[in-house]
Amino acid sequence: MKTKRFLFTAGIVLATAFTFSCSSDKDDDPSSSPNGGGGSENPALTKTTFIDDRDNKSYKKVKIGTQTWMAENLNYNPSTGNSACYDDDPANCAKVGRLYDWSTAMNLPLSCNESICSSQIQTKHKGICPSGWHIPSNAEWRILIDYVGGGNTAGTKLKAVNGWYFNGTDEYGFSALPGGVGFAISSFYTFSYVDVYGNWWSSSECESWGSCADHLSMGYDESTGLGSGDKLGMYNVRCLQD
Repeated sequence: MKTKRFLFTAGIVLATAFTFSCSSDKDDDPSSSPNGGGGSENPALTKTTFIDDRDNKSYKKVKIGTQTWMAENLNYNPSTGNSACYDDDPANCAKVGRLYDWSTAMNLPLSCNESICSSQIQTKHKGICPSGWHIPSNAEWRILIDYVGGGNTAGTKLKAVNGWYFNGTDEYGFSALPGGVGFAISSFYTFSYVDVYGNWWSSSECESWGSCADHLSMGYDESTGLGSGDKLGMYNVRCLQD
């Protein structure tokens, strides 16, 4: 089934509700990792974990079809670039992961937020992901959506069973959580829509203008799909294993 495509702008993100048109394996302990754990998963699913050796954080991972995904949002604090916890509260990073603008997520110069940087994007582009993982492309997001039954119902099947205003069934262990949106206004960030909307960066840029990149989006209803928005917007990251 063809996935739906959405278009977001900074003004829409901040002013109105959206309109939808990354070691070794070990037994998983749901209480060992707050981001994506603590009752936010389908308890019938078994997951394994890996360690991000940059900061020794443990992350859950799950195999869905031919792909192995992080089963929680990335919570790595880079030394450069633009990233933040929702409302600048570290507890929100632990709960729903860290928010990144596109260039920071891609580990590219911040100038790439305003210009097309396709010549610097590699196949399986590592970006800010741990070693052995990468930022998913549009094509890789579509593989996931198609595998779980298509864009019309993928939102429900990929959402966590707790943590959303309208929860999902988490049938495949992806355990998507709604990290909301951050956006730079002058010298500070504005945050909106935590617990309501989830957005995860793609390595794919928009074809039409340099300040735009794609992301996977979930909201109120059962659907999910690829959206387009300002690279300065701050969204979550889910890494895909190489």
